[in-house]
Amino acid sequence: MTETILANATLVLPRETLRGSLVLQDGLIAAIDSGAQVPAGAIDCNGDLVLPGLIELHTDNLERHIEPRPKVDWPHTAAILAHDAELASVGITTVFDALRVGSVTSKAKANYGEYARHLADEIMALRRAGSLRISHLLHLRAEACSETLTDEMAKFGPEDGVGIVSLMDHTPGQRQFRHMEQLRNYVCGKHGFSDAEFLDHIAAQKELSARVGATHEAAAVAEARRYGAVLASHDDTTEDHVARSAEQGAHFAEFPTTVEAARACRDHGIAVMMGAPNLIRGGSHSGNVAARALAEADLLDIVSSDYVPSSLLSAALMLGDLWGDMARGVSTVTAAPAAAAGLADRGTLATGQRADVIRVARIGSAGALRGTWVAGQRVG
Repeated sequence: MTETILANATLVLPRETLRGSLVLQDGLIAAIDSGAQVPAGAIDCNGDLVLPGLIELHTDNLERHIEPRPKVDWPHTAAILAHDAELASVGITTVFDALRVGSVTSKAKANYGEYARHLADEIMALRRAGSLRISHLLHLRAEACSETLTDEMAKFGPEDGVGIVSLMDHTPGQRQFRHMEQLRNYVCGKHGFSDAEFLDHIAAQKELSARVGATHEAAAVAEARRYGAVLASHDDTTEDHVARSAEQGAHFAEFPTTVEAARACRDHGIAVMMGAPNLIRGGSHSGNVAARALAEADLLDIVSSDYVPSSLLSAALMLGDLWGDMARGVSTVTAAPAAAAGLADRGTLATGQRADVIRVARIGSAGALRGTWVAGQRVG
């Protein structure tokens, strides 16, 4: 029997904070007690926050480790291990690694190739070997505006344990890139396109979307059902987008781009997820709705670190301060994502739950991680 006691802590429970202690035993939370006492052998947290481990539903961070510079393919085992260690160091104990499915192979400078099946195999091999510090699950980002989506998704099955499939559509002029000047800045910055090349790229993408977009979207929904995965929408902008997401069975909406779409999600019972970088920066880098505006309108349920892993903890604390309710702020990165992804064994400090726990010291408005435990084992 292994036991760890985190004592004299500010425990962030599902609906309140409580000065008390947490007993971690054999991978589970065995007991929660009130009071500031520190039993013999316990870790004295000196009033630090003790939270459930953070749950990340959508992060592009692994891709950054695999391709640290354009056209640089870093060794994958080293990249996965570095990504895993980084997440553990910022309090993330469960991650859905977001892997793109759907590639473009016929457009010269704008090509991007298939990688998801091979990378998923490498992640799962490291997971089986016990080489990873935190829990890694799979999230397939299904790009409808692509050439190879159906072939790539057919390579996965129920045995892979794909947890989430998100429906992506980056057709120019809609959703995330409905503002063409923002799209121009992004695409030309990434690929070094001239004005003429940019216009050719837009025309080709629109033609591709008109030809295969609807077929690919339907295929992605069907494949998600075949896998037994949770379905998520992405960049919903209008009420019609949200209505279609609801018909398809979406559990949560990733990064809706307007207040209109967020309100429609609420009406349809679809949880709203926004990016922590958007919240912390005070606005969207794509010119879309600000996460803070949705938080203030009571239209924000889940937060994702998206492309900055350390932002997840910061966003939870920021929301706790904004709402005057730390338990509610923390739930956006713990209980709410667990519920959206169908993870019933984690996300709250409650007896019988997995002992995925973090200790955080408040330093002004910020938080400094003081410890990370996954299934009761200290990993950071």
